[in-house]
Amino acid sequence: MVPFVEFVCPRCSSTVEARYYGPCSTCRDQLRDVFRSEGRVVELAEYEPKMNVTPNAVALKDD
Repeated sequence: MVPFVEFVCPRCSSTVEARYYGPCSTCRDQLRDVFRSEGRVVELAEYEPKMNVTPNAVALKDD
């Protein structure tokens, strides 16, 4: 378990005590609110191999 360390928040310059260096919990919450976005569906074109691609003999082999 990592011990708590006292340091100055790099964003708001307040003194905080946390396990890892970084923004304090208040700043983290503010950053989440500012940069939160909804997921979106991206339509992609169906894959078509390039014309210079030829199937190999194993793929064409009939059983």
